[in-house]
Amino acid sequence: MTLLTPDRAGGRPSPGTDPALGLAPLTTELGVLFGGDYNPEQWDPSVWREDVRLMRQAGVNLVTVGVFSWSRYEPQPGVRDFAWMDEVLDLLHAHGVAVDLATPTASPPPWLGKLYPETLPVDADGVRLGWGSRNQFSPASRIYRERALAITRDLVERYAAHRAVRMWHVGNEFGQVCHGEESAVAFRGWLRERYGSLAALNEAWGTSVWSQHYGRWEEITPPRRAPYHLNPTQVLDFRRYSSDALRSLFREQRDLIREIDPVRPVTTNFMGFFPLVDYWSWAEDLDVVADDAYPDPTDPHAASTSALTHDLMRSLGRGRPWVLMEQAAGAVSWRPHNLTKSPGRSRLESLQAVARGADAICFFQWRAATKGPERFHSAMLPHAGPETRAHQGVRRLGADLARLRPVVGSRVGARVAILFDWPSWWASQGEALPTDRLDALAQLRSWYRPLWEDGVAVDVARPGQDLSGYDVVLAPQLYLLTEPAADTLREHVGRGGTLVLGPFGGVADESAHVRTGRFPALLRDVVGVSGEEWVPLPDDGAEVVWTAGPPGPLGEPSRAPAGTPDASSSRSGSFRAEVLGELLRSEGAEVLASFRGGHLDGAPAITRHRRPGLGAAWYVGTVPPQDALADVLRQAIAEAGVEGAAPAVRLPGVEVVRRGDALFVLNHGRGTVRVRVEDLLPGSSSALPRHPGSEVVDLLTGLPPAAGEVVLAADDAVVLIERNS
Repeated sequence: MTLLTPDRAGGRPSPGTDPALGLAPLTTELGVLFGGDYNPEQWDPSVWREDVRLMRQAGVNLVTVGVFSWSRYEPQPGVRDFAWMDEVLDLLHAHGVAVDLATPTASPPPWLGKLYPETLPVDADGVRLGWGSRNQFSPASRIYRERALAITRDLVERYAAHRAVRMWHVGNEFGQVCHGEESAVAFRGWLRERYGSLAALNEAWGTSVWSQHYGRWEEITPPRRAPYHLNPTQVLDFRRYSSDALRSLFREQRDLIREIDPVRPVTTNFMGFFPLVDYWSWAEDLDVVADDAYPDPTDPHAASTSALTHDLMRSLGRGRPWVLMEQAAGAVSWRPHNLTKSPGRSRLESLQAVARGADAICFFQWRAATKGPERFHSAMLPHAGPETRAHQGVRRLGADLARLRPVVGSRVGARVAILFDWPSWWASQGEALPTDRLDALAQLRSWYRPLWEDGVAVDVARPGQDLSGYDVVLAPQLYLLTEPAADTLREHVGRGGTLVLGPFGGVADESAHVRTGRFPALLRDVVGVSGEEWVPLPDDGAEVVWTAGPPGPLGEPSRAPAGTPDASSSRSGSFRAEVLGELLRSEGAEVLASFRGGHLDGAPAITRHRRPGLGAAWYVGTVPPQDALADVLRQAIAEAGVEGAAPAVRLPGVEVVRRGDALFVLNHGRGTVRVRVEDLLPGSSSALPRHPGSEVVDLLTGLPPAAGEVVLAADDAVVLIERNS
């Protein structure tokens, strides 16, 4: 093995870095990181040598190794076989490829389930699941945890001093849930810590309803299959517990790694807006935030959806660079009908991630598998070998990323925040609500889309966090709202900021109990409107009429946002609201649009509340169609003085993002587009600074745009930056 030279007692490697610095030490050395999952255990050693040769040619400088290697390391209980990994790591290091070494604990070997069936998870129907796949463990299982820590300790002690290892990767895609007896015991312990007493739990769970009062802790179980609706607070708390159980599992292994190797950063791979884990609660536990992203090629809004997810990852890390840990080079193998994507589309999606803060671009996986469930999942090196369109695209991307070294470590600055909260999402998607059609994640994406189209940078924020750095805060759907979180929104408007609040917000407290009085109970004074009834709308919706174009600054006539149709013309008619309306009345807010006809006739649908010396609070009390929603959001953002990265550029499918000193322009459309450089560099409000004796060049080519114009074919991109001429 190739070892680091010890410099102190205990044989630890020379520090040279601090895990809290995240990717910085590695990217300072290597530039943008490029690679993917590598599974050498699936191949003969003769293939390993071909792999490292081809990796070097493709510009690969980072691979994740060992994610699913437990049964290879430990073929029988207590037996260890690390010799093969010794050879793999030496090969990778010799060819200049850094390693993100994984603990293999996501997929226990079959012998664990056979010898200890209690380690296997139990579903909500009480059925114990088997082995033969992956993820076959209960997070609460004491035996599983002991075995996982044992193999992790031996792995880390063996390789903590290996020169190839530059980062640690705990488990894989945490998302396991168990309803079994050992989980029930752990759930009760979690509840004791949360509530302190059965009396407090009974109050929080509202157990006076349906005779659910608990007299002993042992009576409490995870929410299992029942004859009718389950207790909503019990379900919500079990989701909180399940996320925390996985977090404690991650932290056990992370802490063990840090005990042995305090030098290298530790990560695990998130999965975007994944419904089973609250990533806000995990974010501070990771030295580096990493994500797995698999946008659906059939989704017409895939580009904006991916951008939102990338913004989430950047925000989870407080703006620090993050890792795109997995994506597909072509098709996946787990959808019913797996459309592929071209190498050009794959390149564009990778550049989009860099534009939004990623300093590492990786794929699943390096070499396409020939066996197992993922044998038809695309890879950087396909079954047909290196002389293929797909692999040539990978090589092109590797060269592109090497040219993007100047953006490494830089950040994306945002003046707009969009709020998202996992417990609120969970609670809003439960049973026995006014409607099951109000999808919180769909709301989030539809509110984000106009900002993406306009090149407005956005951070994703957690309700209750400090909002002082933002001019505009969007809250598409905050079903659960705590008093501290409401206070931050009130303070934001009090400082002169703009708030836009969506429907069915501020309905319930953190126990999912409905707040009494007119809604939104905690923010009535802020939004200047209150409601008395939530009204699900018929399938054909309800008519909403614009009362007038929203006025501009106090006492001035209407002003349309730059680059948009005149507000008075775009809002002179009506639209059909969908899913849900609210029976509201104004309490000082301007009524911009009202319902016409039916149960909600005359009720405000969209309002704005502004007071001298304070900010503005907009209220959207329904689900408008996308174009009407976009009009409202654009007006609110324009009045707050916020512009996109290049306000003169608004072309369908064209994404403009500023990261540090670089301006990314990406064409997600199907045709060629032309953009004047002067529209990207509009004088005093320029997206890029301009200085005498300098020129703007495209980092991907090293050349300035020809004839003052950027010409982008479909799936193409430029990265403009100013350089001394």
